[in-house]
Amino acid sequence: MDLLNEKKEYRVVLAEPSQEEVMIKNVRAINSALNPEQVIDAIAKADLVTTAIGPNILPLIANLIADGLRKRVAESDKPLNIIACENMIGGSSLLKEKVFEKLTEEERSQFEGRFGFPDSAVDRIVPNQINEDKLMVKVEPFYEWVVEEPKIIGERPEINGITYVQELVPYIERKLFTVNTGHALAAYFGYYYGVDTINRAMENAEISELVEGSLRESGEFLVSKYGFDQAEHHKYIKKILLRFSNSYIVDEVTRVARSPIRKLGANDRLVSPARQYAEVIGKEPTYLLKGIAAALMYDFQGDEEAVKIQQTISELGIEDAIQSYTQLTPESPLFKGIVAQYKQLKSQK
Repeated sequence: MDLLNEKKEYRVVLAEPSQEEVMIKNVRAINSALNPEQVIDAIAKADLVTTAIGPNILPLIANLIADGLRKRVAESDKPLNIIACENMIGGSSLLKEKVFEKLTEEERSQFEGRFGFPDSAVDRIVPNQINEDKLMVKVEPFYEWVVEEPKIIGERPEINGITYVQELVPYIERKLFTVNTGHALAAYFGYYYGVDTINRAMENAEISELVEGSLRESGEFLVSKYGFDQAEHHKYIKKILLRFSNSYIVDEVTRVARSPIRKLGANDRLVSPARQYAEVIGKEPTYLLKGIAAALMYDFQGDEEAVKIQQTISELGIEDAIQSYTQLTPESPLFKGIVAQYKQLKSQK
């Protein structure tokens, strides 16, 4: 942080053959734990506030944001938008809920028309990295930032790279159940087959076929549910698969696979598309259920959640583990399909 404040710039390198560099200038950093008043002052004066800290951390910053908005109200009547750029559905809405919990009834009424919390969908792969230059970060060339326009308060921020839409949920689900689903499955299938990185996993024809098959299934219900153009969505899937294969991004499967309990949740990237496929298309998916089974087999000892899942399976059996982590009941056809896929993967080990 001190180095960033000294240089006031950092370098972004695109993970592609050209290795194009972009210098981001006029930046500064504030340690919110050591200097909360500086954060409050920055919020009071900001044109736009965004977060990229992880869904679980959003509630922890609600107090500071509430204090910053209080100070802003005291100093100015200028509106402000706060956008949570997280890998989740309704990140800004969650942040608003947590901020408003800190307010009085009078403040809630005052803030409602002054501050916007538009939800957004963000997409860019930034792998783990250790760089000699501490102020350099390598990112993939592709990015997408979609923001829900109706929740904007005041003038719409004109920022290169934002795509404003009237209805965000279709774009969030398209991203979550294509990019996040595919990325996670490349990791779980990669681990199952003993491959160490995502790009190497996608070089394996068997893994590549499993991942693409899963995205075809999720794509089928997305096109049917939201009316996406089928040919365009097929191109989108192909683009995503190429991103996973990018040899300039070396991402360990154990990093992408981490936190399997969260990823096996009923509304997350594995179970939700399988369930929605069954509901919308009216039949049982194959590849998505195999992916859920692969996630249940993930036994990396360096991941606390993976260890916990294996303990549950060992002590209670696979059926209880599926019910506990996916919230699917034994009466569900998906439940039976996951058990069958799990036993098949287990027998092939």
